[in-house]
Amino acid sequence: MPNSSFIASNQKNAATKRDVKQVPFVELFNHRVQGVVSSGSDIERVYVSFFEAGTLDYYCSTNNNRPCGGLSGYPCKHLQAVMKEAIAAYGIDQVINYLKVPGDPSQITSLNDIINRRGTVKKEPASEVFSRFLNYLRYLELQTANSPLPEMSWFV
Repeated sequence: MPNSSFIASNQKNAATKRDVKQVPFVELFNHRVQGVVSSGSDIERVYVSFFEAGTLDYYCSTNNNRPCGGLSGYPCKHLQAVMKEAIAAYGIDQVINYLKVPGDPSQITSLNDIINRRGTVKKEPASEVFSRFLNYLRYLELQTANSPLPEMSWFV
């Protein structure tokens, strides 16, 4: 019978199924955990959110740069959703390492453990993250083909 403590400790490393309806885009890129979150109240609106590596500074705004109304000195629900989905996609250990979260990594076991070591609000335009999201979306519009896409040749 497998050692149950070994299984429990390895579960924090494993990626789980993501909720792409709420958070259609999340990535570890450019020293950030960043993503796009669907609005719960308006189907036409999305929020662009990020946490910065090292400082854990964060920001959330609509895709047209209007600040998130829930951003009040603590990461809003959109930021929490991005972090939750990053953990689901990459595993908590990879997110901790990528963000350079301060403290003992063995003591960081949840979303709240990361967010409670929070940085400060760092206002930046949403354009870079949102344009990366739109670029990925264009792949959904391509016709089905058996030939490779040159820009995806690195992805095996």
